[in-house]
Amino acid sequence: MTPSERVAAIRGKIPSGGLFAEKEWRVAPEAFPLSPKHLDKLEKLGHVLHLFAKACNLLYRQSVRGKQPAWIADLLDRGKPPELVALSRAEGIAQELPAVIRPDLIVTEEGFGLFEVDTIPGGLGLTAWLGESYAALGDDVLGGPDGMRKGFASIFPEGDVVISEEAATYRPEFEFLVGPERVKAAEGYRLSPERPVYRFFESFDWPNLPTIRESYDPDAQAGKLTPPIKPYLEEKLWLALFWLRPLLPFWRRELGDKGVKMLKEIVPYTWLVDPTPLPVHGVLPGLDIQNWGEMASFSQKERDLVLKISGFSPQAWGSRGVHVGSDLAAGEWQKRLDEALAGFGEHPYILQRFAKGTLLEHTYEDEKGEIVPMKGRARVCPYYFVTAGGGDYPTLGGALVTFCPADKKLVHGMRDAILVPVRKSG
Repeated sequence: MTPSERVAAIRGKIPSGGLFAEKEWRVAPEAFPLSPKHLDKLEKLGHVLHLFAKACNLLYRQSVRGKQPAWIADLLDRGKPPELVALSRAEGIAQELPAVIRPDLIVTEEGFGLFEVDTIPGGLGLTAWLGESYAALGDDVLGGPDGMRKGFASIFPEGDVVISEEAATYRPEFEFLVGPERVKAAEGYRLSPERPVYRFFESFDWPNLPTIRESYDPDAQAGKLTPPIKPYLEEKLWLALFWLRPLLPFWRRELGDKGVKMLKEIVPYTWLVDPTPLPVHGVLPGLDIQNWGEMASFSQKERDLVLKISGFSPQAWGSRGVHVGSDLAAGEWQKRLDEALAGFGEHPYILQRFAKGTLLEHTYEDEKGEIVPMKGRARVCPYYFVTAGGGDYPTLGGALVTFCPADKKLVHGMRDAILVPVRKSG
């Protein structure tokens, strides 16, 4: 088949109900190749991220019980209703963790840069469809043609996928993945101890879902609701806690030296945007400033930093609430930083080093129907499925690549982006 024929075949496989409501993307004739070095890192990363999720859960619970500093749980609970905090601490779900782990990885020369870990990720059905479609054309897709379907079925073989109005864009892809009869609206839904539920709504939606709130019993629904109602696990600030030196012995104990080393290689240095004054002789590590106000004098190059809200907010969904310092005028950057500092009591923010991905090339079909190359940067989102019998080694079901034009600073789903599965190179 010619590249144009391959694109036509892929377009012809799009389900009649679509995959994303009112969303479009560019179609490539081939899946995205990753080097053996990158593929090897993907295979190893799932194990470390699962250990990290277990460690985060343990650290929070130990903080609640007084075995770790109380400020950790206090920080992670900020802005959340007391009712929701109490439910998240229920003993019946103490050891429960998200069954799907999806990191956001930017492709770099050295490997990857990890900027976020999503435990309620979109793209499951889309990646399943992409894997099936490109594998049917002969591409050696990572995870195989049915890796995503098998992975999701292994963690959720029956029951309802419950989606809030806030996340309704993703409803078509779940209908493709599990069938429309199993996809339900969260608004008006009532939980039952007999019916398993896959939750596709963020914890910040909790106040808007009265029937789910009324029918939720963490002990009765233990093992029946995934991901568990644990809003503290949805916070991005875990990456800042990972870099805190006083917590390094804890991370080493729970992840092992190899696990800590792997994460330090791919997680950019992350700061908690905390307005608490430092001692006169203290500085923020890596920034060499004594207070946040000194960032106003940073040059554009020095502002190669990303400011983002940690969680429990509609602004934490997708790429909303994300600000790249080098893209903003100095005054606007300082304004955003001041807003983050002022919101620390309710909605903490984090600051990360910005790591620009390596410049790559991939072909796609343009508006004229011609197959043309695009220079850009790639975000790779592997999907790891944590099964009951898999121990600490999740199954890698597949990976979605979002390939954005080189002039886009943030790599995320957009009309100009190519969406493709990963294939093995060679």
